[in-house]
Amino acid sequence: MTDQTRLDEILAQLDAGQDAAQARLLDFLRIPSISTDPAHRGDVRDAAQWLCKELESLGFEAKIHDTPGHPMVVARSAPGDARPLLFYGHYDVQPVDPLELWDRPPFEPEIQATDNGVVIRGRGASDDKGQLMTFVEAFRAWKAVHGSLPSDLVLLFEGEEESGSPSLRPFLHDHAGDLRASLAMICDTGMYADGRPAITTQLRGLVGEEAIIRAADRDLHSGSFGGLAANPVMILAQALGALKDADGRVTLPGFYDGVEDLGDALARDWQALGFDAAEFLGQVGLSEPIGEKGRTPLEMVWNRPTAEINGIAGGYAGEGFKTVLPAEARAKVSFRLTGTQDPQKIRDAFRAHIRGFLPRDCSVEFHEHGGGTASVMDTSDPAFTAAKQALTEEWGREAAYIGAGGSIPIAGDFKEILDMDSMLIGFGRDDDRIHSPNEKYDVQSFTKGARSWARILASLR
Repeated sequence: MTDQTRLDEILAQLDAGQDAAQARLLDFLRIPSISTDPAHRGDVRDAAQWLCKELESLGFEAKIHDTPGHPMVVARSAPGDARPLLFYGHYDVQPVDPLELWDRPPFEPEIQATDNGVVIRGRGASDDKGQLMTFVEAFRAWKAVHGSLPSDLVLLFEGEEESGSPSLRPFLHDHAGDLRASLAMICDTGMYADGRPAITTQLRGLVGEEAIIRAADRDLHSGSFGGLAANPVMILAQALGALKDADGRVTLPGFYDGVEDLGDALARDWQALGFDAAEFLGQVGLSEPIGEKGRTPLEMVWNRPTAEINGIAGGYAGEGFKTVLPAEARAKVSFRLTGTQDPQKIRDAFRAHIRGFLPRDCSVEFHEHGGGTASVMDTSDPAFTAAKQALTEEWGREAAYIGAGGSIPIAGDFKEILDMDSMLIGFGRDDDRIHSPNEKYDVQSFTKGARSWARILASLR
């Protein structure tokens, strides 16, 4: 039997088993595994046990590992002579509030026909239970045809991703020898905006900071003290306003150290995507791109670093009017990083920048809110070419290499701790409403996602 014949049989097996696969996913979605809510601690463990039982039924050696937080599920297939691969997903889900905005109970999932196709509706359908199960269903069909699982696979399914993954890095350090592979597969991403399959090859890093400036020991009357006493809101506004120049470039000394321009080949690939910035912004009631001059819109969101004010507060903002000089002002600021920018150097430069605007009798307090380096994958690895071809064959559209403006810390953790790149392939869509009421996952994404992983597995065996 040829490899192509077996692949065809695996794909046919997936098609024939779709009703059963969807039923399994619905069972999984009924478990309210909300990792941020202590009241659902038992439900998170139930989801881990459900997964472990499923994987054991397929022949994986599966185990639940307790952590100070929620469990990790680790499974492995028999050793062999194939390329070792690690598959990562998470089984915890976001809270469901505001509950009144859901059209049906979030943990009573169902298959629905919509104007845009058939969908699976329920919390976790797209992020990330449905995506995770595309892995599992591909393995199930592979075993049905081959009689055994693919060799040299490690599965790591996390229960804390939606609550900041506090146990993940310690777990990777403690179990590095058991988890290390040649490449990690991450399913917690999506397709390109126009519905074409995509491999995310770079992610921006992140620095989060909060600054609190204090002046007088109480709010002051602006008539008695205005023009004489320090105003923390004004000081903070001046400092934040000076973070960027007229061309949209960040002014922190050394900020662009390690930032690399987009390569010619990737620039051509991104140009071919036909990204329409006005249309993209139109979805949120805007129309005109702003940002760093001389850069294309996709460069700005995928390949250039940013400085953004995420929140600012101080003084009186209630009904009516109160003429005060506030005693305190605060802001939360985030930086998205690219290339080899150093998060700690960016943090230190930001703090020095704020202090530079501070009068001698005022004080500033800083709070750190996470950080991590950018991730850029080595697409010269033949696995990327093979996966891109497999996706193209399955979806009938040329798969794209894309970037992501956000951050997926696990990719950086795999690189730093386990010394391996990640291949980020997911089948979520922009309208899946992840983290929002009425979350859904297209049945086509679920079906063709599993078929895609079967093709990718076949290409790498």
